[in-house]
Amino acid sequence: MDFIFENWVLITIAITSGIMLMWPMIMGGGGVNTVSPTQAVQLINKDKAVVIDVCSEAEFAEGHVTGAKNVPVDDLDSRLAQVAKNKATPLLMVCASGIRSRRAVGVAKKQGYEQVYSLAGGMGAWRGASLPVQKGAKA
Repeated sequence: MDFIFENWVLITIAITSGIMLMWPMIMGGGGVNTVSPTQAVQLINKDKAVVIDVCSEAEFAEGHVTGAKNVPVDDLDSRLAQVAKNKATPLLMVCASGIRSRRAVGVAKKQGYEQVYSLAGGMGAWRGASLPVQKGAKA
């Protein structure tokens, strides 16, 4: 007991470090396949990945990856099978910052999709890499 009282600073640092190391898993990012914008372009061009933008319709209209299909993350569970019928086809989930797309990866994997990726940094990273952005609502 004396050890705890005498070394409370060290114990606090150890606990804080542990929490920081586990933070990505706590926030739902553990085990999620993320790809950089460059890797995403390769997935789209080489592997014919289906791009699914999980933003709201308003955010989608402001700008999205060319050819992306808009399925808001809250509707993904019920609409994913309509958008991507083949569960072996690679899926690239995109949102504004990469947070909702990581959640979308979990939804897709739960439904049995084999290759599901999240764009790290979302549309911010996509724009930052000077990649093409299409504006307007879905067709």
